[in-house]
Amino acid sequence: MMRAAMHVLVTGGAGFIGSHIADALIARGDRVTIVDDLSTGDRANVNPGSELRVIDIRDVSDAPYDAIVHQAAQVDVRKSVADPALDAEINVVGSIRLLEAAAKGGVKRFVFASSGGAIYGEPLEAPQTESHPTNPLSPYGCAKLCVEHYMGLYSNVSCVALRYANVYGPRQNAKGEAGVIAIFAPHLWRDEEVTINGSGEQTRDFVYVDDVVAANLAALDGDLRGAFNVGTGVETSINELHAMMARITGAQRPPLHAPAKAGEQLRSVLDGRRLRTLANLPAPVALEDGLRRTLEWFHP
Repeated sequence: MMRAAMHVLVTGGAGFIGSHIADALIARGDRVTIVDDLSTGDRANVNPGSELRVIDIRDVSDAPYDAIVHQAAQVDVRKSVADPALDAEINVVGSIRLLEAAAKGGVKRFVFASSGGAIYGEPLEAPQTESHPTNPLSPYGCAKLCVEHYMGLYSNVSCVALRYANVYGPRQNAKGEAGVIAIFAPHLWRDEEVTINGSGEQTRDFVYVDDVVAANLAALDGDLRGAFNVGTGVETSINELHAMMARITGAQRPPLHAPAKAGEQLRSVLDGRRLRTLANLPAPVALEDGLRRTLEWFHP
């Protein structure tokens, strides 16, 4: 039986992750409308087969769509610490307004880009499963968890939260979208010094963007509700990451170290097996393979 094509709203569809999701939806025959205020997104990322609405997510009042994939957000942890109210205005209030529009418009599916590391806080066990206690260390993490709770109030909309690990890949914008790989890449290609915040022994779970796209399509198409991790279960320190990227690019200069960022945890690694098992998704892309693809895109 053929899958019926859907009309999907992708918020943040001119950004890094959202544009990849939009591309995948269009490639399989779905109709895509993108909402993006272009504050960090780029028109160059917008698939010509989609419709772009340049508005703030807080101004979306109607939702004549079959599904919503909500990727738009204020993603900088440091900005959330500096201005918690603005972070909440965008990430909480904006999401609630989308949920309200979804409920009124008869949207069948709502997929939300949440955050694993920021929601769980420092791990009591590793890798962190979906049942790990939630202990956000930043306003950004609090906002993501808050939206997950709000989603539970909209019983007439089938909602899924995808708790991302640290996503990386082509199109990531070091200026507008947090991501150490995107920050390091241009400097390493020029063999310039890069700065590591803290000791560099802090660890993260780096998940390639194609795996995140696959998770979003599975969440759209499946009969799933609740929260699911999207991660690899592999911990990599920032020092190890830098060494791997330097080896691929041929960079020789050692990194500099600066003070650690406020509100960021020392360790984060997510167990993504539950979603992969339920949705029959393949094993995640290995970090070195994903880095090679990403660094090729960043090659000057």
